[in-house]
Amino acid sequence: MEAIGGWRGIVESLLPGLVFLIVFLVTGRLGLTVAVSAALALVQLLIRLIQRQSFLGALTGLLSVGICLVAAWLTRDARNYYLPGFLTNGFWIIVLAASLLARMPGIGLLVEYLRRPVVSGWRQWLASWRGEPELVRAYTQATLVWIAVFALRLLVQVPLYLAGSVGLLGAARLILGLPLFALGIWISWLLIGGPYHRRQADQAQTDQEVHADHD
Repeated sequence: MEAIGGWRGIVESLLPGLVFLIVFLVTGRLGLTVAVSAALALVQLLIRLIQRQSFLGALTGLLSVGICLVAAWLTRDARNYYLPGFLTNGFWIIVLAASLLARMPGIGLLVEYLRRPVVSGWRQWLASWRGEPELVRAYTQATLVWIAVFALRLLVQVPLYLAGSVGLLGAARLILGLPLFALGIWISWLLIGGPYHRRQADQAQTDQEVHADHD
């Protein structure tokens, strides 16, 4: 729940797409749908600013919604609201698959960089965790999970897009959006948590032994 922003994060993530879908299906007017969805995204950002809360998530959401709305408006096709999402999912499939081919699982790169950001000494940084088979195996499995998440979205949504089923496409986007994202985080944690914490414990023990030797 913390990773996806709690209940507020859930609402802010689902609401723009839900409003877009409902307004378009009820009115059939793309211009009105775009205007209402854009206004909602702006209101979400303003509320964050007024409450002096972190607005990075809302700003990111505003930009992503804005790109989707512009795509739909410029093409005069409501289906294209979902087109940027297809491109994003395809991009991450390629990036994560390439990371596996390079034997540097993408989820491992992300987790390790968040744990210890580096600007130099990349070889030493990579060697510090790639030399641990159990951890690398867990990162590889988690990376495959996320490739499956992005691929599932495309397998379900692209046929609906090609069929012109805006209602079903919108519903699939909502179901395969945040709920599937949260499931991916949970499965990744199940895979990574054990090896990651064992590694942390081993490093802590090693550090204590080094300090004891110095004393």
